[in-house]
Amino acid sequence: MLEEESKKIPESYNLQQAFEESGVKEVLDELDRDLIGLQPVKTRIREIAALLMVNKAREEMALTTAKPSLHMSFTGNPGTGKTTVAMRMAALLHRLGYVRKGHLVSVTRDDLVGQYIGHTAPKTKEMIKKAMGGVLFIDEAYYLYRPDNERDYGQEAIEILLQIMENNRDDLVVILAGYADKMDRFFTSNPGFRSRIAHHIDFPDYTDDELLQIARKMLEEQNYRFDKSAEQIMKKYIAARRNQPHFANARSIRNALDRAILRQANRLFKQNRDLSADDLSTVIEEDIAASRVLKSTDSTNQKE
Repeated sequence: MLEEESKKIPESYNLQQAFEESGVKEVLDELDRDLIGLQPVKTRIREIAALLMVNKAREEMALTTAKPSLHMSFTGNPGTGKTTVAMRMAALLHRLGYVRKGHLVSVTRDDLVGQYIGHTAPKTKEMIKKAMGGVLFIDEAYYLYRPDNERDYGQEAIEILLQIMENNRDDLVVILAGYADKMDRFFTSNPGFRSRIAHHIDFPDYTDDELLQIARKMLEEQNYRFDKSAEQIMKKYIAARRNQPHFANARSIRNALDRAILRQANRLFKQNRDLSADDLSTVIEEDIAASRVLKSTDSTNQKE
């Protein structure tokens, strides 16, 4: 007897039990632990997970259902966790059986578009091949399209991607990411993408309090900590840095901490004494206050 004929259709289906057994709860819990804030994003990911769980239940109970489209668009400023969420999404889709491997391949225009005739197709297809069975994450996807340059080969990459997104939906999920306004223009210029994207998720900027929590967490992961005065000056740094060019949320905070740790190391190196574990793991006020961000703010205030 054929497997399909012998398979017994269940009379009922326990979604919560299936949720626990699938490992999806573990992935969602990891998302909560890894990312501070971003509640609208986390809520949307949970909603997608629920949709996919119900779709699996319908399949088990032989209810006619179309395969869900899983291609996505992540919009928001740099450093808001888009890549991290894409990684968790790949794991979630794997646990539910929607992709075979659950890995993430992150690319930009340079990985897909060639510089001469005949170069783009093999580059794009190679990246797609690497991503098969998982998620292809295209950061700053709007740079694929450059209508002002007649010799640009981005359109060829776009056409290949559109074909793969339509014909290989069972084996590859594509996530396009970038600034919201630029992504809107990209979708307007390339309606084929918009029609294939099922889920549009916007990533908000972090608040100052959330960025301070992120800074604490980043330090803890490296066995460092702020003392009280350093934490207070870090609050001032965050408020000042937000108003400067090229602010990149958590990414800017990580860069600031790397420089603070560098200053801490040089400060300790100059001290002719035995150092304790507390000395080696504590970032103090002067390690933050020496930042050019705060010095430029003080200079501006004095001029005013």
